[in-house]
Formats: sequence, C-alpha cells, structure tokens
Amino acid sequence: MGIWDQIAQYLFLKKKDPNAPKSKWIGYMHGINRLSLLLFIIALIIIIVKTLLRH
Repeated sequence: MGIWDQIAQYLFLKKKDPNAPKSKWIGYMHGINRLSLLLFIIALIIIIVKTLLRH
C-alpha cells in the first residue's frame, strides 16, 4: 500500500481494504494518525501565515 493510499484512508477519502483484519487497535491507530496529520497541517498553515505577515 502506498503512502497516498494510507493518507486517503486516514482522511476517509478512500474505501478501506475489505481484506484487512478487523481490530479496534487499528481503529485507534488510524484515529491518532488522523489527529497528528491534522495538527501537522495546522502547524504548517500557522508557520506560513507568520512568515507571510513578517514582511
């Protein structure tokens, strides 16, 4: 599975693999990964805005 497929699954943009094993721990892991990806994107936006407003 490629990195873009994983990101699409975390963000619910792509249907999950039906052959993947069902586990609540996988769901927790995907939730934490989704949260960390969201926080990373927010941090990038803040850094870009601060950089643009310095001029």
